[in-house]
Amino acid sequence: MAGLAFEGPNPDVDVLDGINGLAKHAPQWVNRAMEFLGEYGIIAALGVLCLVAWWAARRRPERPAAIAGLVWAPLAAGLALLANIPIRGFVERPRPFKDHAGLTVLIPGKSDFSFVSDHATLTMAVGVGLFIAHRRFGLIGIGLALLEGFCRVYMGVHYPTDVVGGFALGTAVALLLAPLAQAVLVPMMTAVERSPLAWLVRAGGRSTEPVAAGRGAEPGPVVAAEPALRHQDERDKDLAA
Repeated sequence: MAGLAFEGPNPDVDVLDGINGLAKHAPQWVNRAMEFLGEYGIIAALGVLCLVAWWAARRRPERPAAIAGLVWAPLAAGLALLANIPIRGFVERPRPFKDHAGLTVLIPGKSDFSFVSDHATLTMAVGVGLFIAHRRFGLIGIGLALLEGFCRVYMGVHYPTDVVGGFALGTAVALLLAPLAQAVLVPMMTAVERSPLAWLVRAGGRSTEPVAAGRGAEPGPVVAAEPALRHQDERDKDLAA
């Protein structure tokens, strides 16, 4: 199928030229920083964010559900990337620098198709998956995904609609399949919490659940009450005499 960009005035191309044009006048170190962020840095930051969210979720009361949500975030990203394979093959949209001369391309040599952006798909799927599990971390993740989309256009390797399509695909997969994922992952995390790998779900090596009465209760309070009981028995005998 032909690419989605057409010749002549086109808002998609206009936005591409506007954002990518910033790279033409930016210092070299800024372009290098954007190149690193757009290709590797933001994905690495999302990985660190997932670890921080996991560490915090181990202390929440609803631990299995929270951990299951965090496990779903990278799984959703992987499924979204798989779903993108037939989409890219069907659309067959060339990279923007192949159809539009004059772009500042920070990472040349990319030969695969442009629609939709894998980076935008992956980062938004992780961000939305995090939002399902923990809103504060999720908002940070979604913010990083938006920055990723800007970087991809700034670098000259994607049209804005490539990025928007990636955001839509990542969001759809993360949201629509979340109920099914939770139905499978929550029991799994509950079983892990009761296993020797409980530290993956629960902070500390011991359960924080209260001990039920009569099951492993400490005998201290009973022993402390025995002298008072003996004293009460002696008082009852004196009254009876």
